[in-house]
Amino acid sequence: SSAVPHLQNDSWGKQYSHALFKAMSHMLCIGYGQQAPEGMTDVWLTMLSMIVGATCYAMFIGHATALIQSLDSSRRQYQEKYKQVEQYMSFHKLPGDTRQRIHEYYEHRYQGKMFDEENILGELSEPLKEEIINFNCRNLVANMPLFANADPNFVTAMLTKLRFEVFQPGDFIIREGTVGKKMYFIQHGVVSILTKGNKETKLSDGSYFGEICLLTRGRRTASVRADTYCRLYSLAVDNFNEVLEEYPMMRRAFETVAMDRLDRIGEEEEEEGPPGLGTATSA
Repeated sequence: SSAVPHLQNDSWGKQYSHALFKAMSHMLCIGYGQQAPEGMTDVWLTMLSMIVGATCYAMFIGHATALIQSLDSSRRQYQEKYKQVEQYMSFHKLPGDTRQRIHEYYEHRYQGKMFDEENILGELSEPLKEEIINFNCRNLVANMPLFANADPNFVTAMLTKLRFEVFQPGDFIIREGTVGKKMYFIQHGVVSILTKGNKETKLSDGSYFGEICLLTRGRRTASVRADTYCRLYSLAVDNFNEVLEEYPMMRRAFETVAMDRLDRIGEEEEEEGPPGLGTATSA
């Protein structure tokens, strides 16, 4: 090489090192390196190596980006989703306190990760789906006497129909006078049952409420307010009746406790409304 004439007599290692350095200069720096090419052959070889280098560099960046994104795709999906939420709040010019509550809800509900859980569970076999649901709800089952003493098949049938929900402090989960379409099981948190007599009853982990409306098809006779962040599982009325049709003994257990609850509500209030809400903690 006329640019580096001493290389002609140098060792093979030095020649190879200088050649590798020149090639990497073309390919990584996307330039002609330390020495400008001389002659048409050098010019065309340099341009070819620069094109190959630019292509390889772009491919490397693309693969590296895809790899980084795939390492935590659920967090990326959450961030993309929350950006849409922020744009939605900005578009509707929501007040600051409402935006803050929405932000806190997303943080507690999804905890920075977002999955299409229904789709994932829907793709699994029934045994695997039941195993996952039983594992996810193990604390709920352990803390709830209703489930701890019941037929395991009944427990599994109930758990597969539950829907996870999160409520913030001060939220009214149930409002007095409304038609009940759900009952709730408390996984974690504290709620207050507010009756007409202004008497509060506290329920916490392992309790359930709202099933009387599903049994009697009446209206709620009390309101339920979340005192803390509450992680609940809700059960729709259609699913409730579907499961209890298969397990009539459990329906009778629910009805027995429901009558006890209604009696206590009647004692607290001079004028008793139509039955609608349960407040006891166990069956």
